[in-house]
Amino acid sequence: MKRLFAVCLTAAAAMLGTSTVSAEILISTAGPMTGQYASFGEQMKRGAEMAVRDINAKGGVLGQKLELTIGDDACDPKQAVAVANKFVSQGVQFVAGHFCSGSSIPASKVYSEENVLQISPASTNPKLTDEGDANVFRVCGRDDQQGIVAGEFLATKYGSKKIAILHDKTAYGKGLADETKKALNGAGISEAMYEAYTAGEKDYSALVSKMKQAGVDVFYLGGYHTEAGLMIRQAREQSYNVQLVSGDALVTDEFWKITGNSGAGTLMTFSPDPRKNPNAAPVVKKFRDTGYEPEGYTLYTYGAIQAWAQAAERAGTTNTQRVIRALRAGQFDTVLGKIGFDNKGDVTAPGYVWYEWKGGTYDYVSN
Repeated sequence: MKRLFAVCLTAAAAMLGTSTVSAEILISTAGPMTGQYASFGEQMKRGAEMAVRDINAKGGVLGQKLELTIGDDACDPKQAVAVANKFVSQGVQFVAGHFCSGSSIPASKVYSEENVLQISPASTNPKLTDEGDANVFRVCGRDDQQGIVAGEFLATKYGSKKIAILHDKTAYGKGLADETKKALNGAGISEAMYEAYTAGEKDYSALVSKMKQAGVDVFYLGGYHTEAGLMIRQAREQSYNVQLVSGDALVTDEFWKITGNSGAGTLMTFSPDPRKNPNAAPVVKKFRDTGYEPEGYTLYTYGAIQAWAQAAERAGTTNTQRVIRALRAGQFDTVLGKIGFDNKGDVTAPGYVWYEWKGGTYDYVSN
């Protein structure tokens, strides 16, 4: 109802010809702009700002300029709902967000009720689109896809070793760990240890010691770069040469800042790196010319906004239901490559590949 009120107020102002009416289309991005995962919020903010700048330079969408507003949910579900309600009250028509699945899922309920289109650049929990309404999309993969890749890899490469699976109890971390466990077990391999840990702590040496004493050779971590970095650094401090394997939440140079050389050899899954896509080269150059490396989810946020903008142009309107139909019906040329969406709102694009951290950066694992 808040959105309906905002729309009616805008329409009334237009009829009166008042100066409060803006010819701009308000869109937003939301993620952890503060807190321990703020590096990902920075990626999203940078990607969104560049996308809006570039689209506006070409005339905007439907002849109107885009205006961007930023929301900070700190990866907290309650704060995400508050951000979503604020966006609705502002008259936001499209949200490129959120980052954490635990934020995207509750926020999506607000967007569904208020008829706001949401495309997440980063939320991988299957529930987002499995249980979400028609207005929910994502340009990243899903944990049940990522977990299959991880579980099969662990079974093939480390099947004869002792494997531990850890998770941080979040929608993302536990979901990814459980999907990996399912695939590993499906390959006939049982993990030696399955443990939850509490995110946000500084000392994981007791958990590291427990794995060491159990003879764990490799641990799979369902969680974020901060805790992963601390664990592998503290393992090396114990002269424990365990292998760390994890998922897409390690795609930030903050991981290496925590680990230093202790992070060398860490393996992780992530979607194909859009920085290596020739079509993205001009945009990548723009970022680098400003001194910013568009790692991780920077280009995924840029691509989410591109897809929405192209769908709105094809629909001839920013009306949410008509843009939804355009998104489901077509393919879109983005920095992520040519992408489309299935009936659930999941992206129809190549899945997950392996990366290795070394020398302060991550790159594809060579075959």
